[in-house]
Amino acid sequence: MMDAELCFPQLLNTSCRKPTRHNSGVMLFYVLTFIAVLTAALNLLVIISISHFRQLHTTTNLLLLSLAVSDFLVGLVVMPGEIILTETCWFLGDILCAVYYLLPFLIICASAASMVLISVDRYVAICYPLHYPTKVTVQRVRFFVCVCWLYAFFVSVLLLYDHLKQPGRYNSCYGECVVNISGDLDLVFSFIIPISIIIALYLRVFAVAVSQARAMRSHIAAVTLQRSQTVAVKRSELKAARTLGIVVAVFLMCYCPYYCVFLTSSKITIGSTAEAFMSFLMYFNSCLNPLIYAFFYPWFRKAIRLIVTLKVTLPGSCEANLL
Repeated sequence: MMDAELCFPQLLNTSCRKPTRHNSGVMLFYVLTFIAVLTAALNLLVIISISHFRQLHTTTNLLLLSLAVSDFLVGLVVMPGEIILTETCWFLGDILCAVYYLLPFLIICASAASMVLISVDRYVAICYPLHYPTKVTVQRVRFFVCVCWLYAFFVSVLLLYDHLKQPGRYNSCYGECVVNISGDLDLVFSFIIPISIIIALYLRVFAVAVSQARAMRSHIAAVTLQRSQTVAVKRSELKAARTLGIVVAVFLMCYCPYYCVFLTSSKITIGSTAEAFMSFLMYFNSCLNPLIYAFFYPWFRKAIRLIVTLKVTLPGSCEANLL
């Protein structure tokens, strides 16, 4: 009976015990698996939409594409790994254990960095609309997206340096995969720095958006045809800012509980129920983003219909009118 409860029955004194699954755990397993599949599927639709349809190749959508890639990887890699690790022993060795922890940190950090780029994009579009076409070009956006992912990689390596240098050093028994990270560094690079930038930029965007909305209602800016066209452009930018502002707000609500524990100097055990709940709340943000796009972006709903009905396989489908 004792052997059946061990990860490695042949190692009686050094093997970890197998996690026990309760009836409620079985239901939770299926719910989390469904969320993981839904997250990957919805974000794959975003990736296909922006990549395939030429009309969607805008600078803002390139940033949404970067965010969708990180969210897709959350559903494809991070969530399944988290589910499997809580349901069974670790049989893949210490090196893959180190890689397993590196990937979630990289993906989550890249997601936060993509949010920062989206905030910068909206800041320039709303606060400096005349300079936006020249300042925010496709080439520059691609460059900063690459910088975003490189930043996420270096931060992840920095946080897990000891674990990568000596894999398995924190395991207490065979069949375990645990890690000890610097909570202060994680808090600064993955939360405080990006969140501070996001909040500061969106406060400025909100102030400018309110003043522009008042100007539009009073018709101050609609004196000439040129100015009325400028107002129409600003209205579209304001609508995009509101939608992306909701994305940012949902991002903050999903990420804040996890990191606020560190801010209050409270301790939380890795692998505990509370830690697992807050981690999955963070991951669930990746499922909510495409749902927000579907609710607020007509082009995304049109793209989904074309993808689901396989019309994207037809010649010239990339030229479809979605806007």
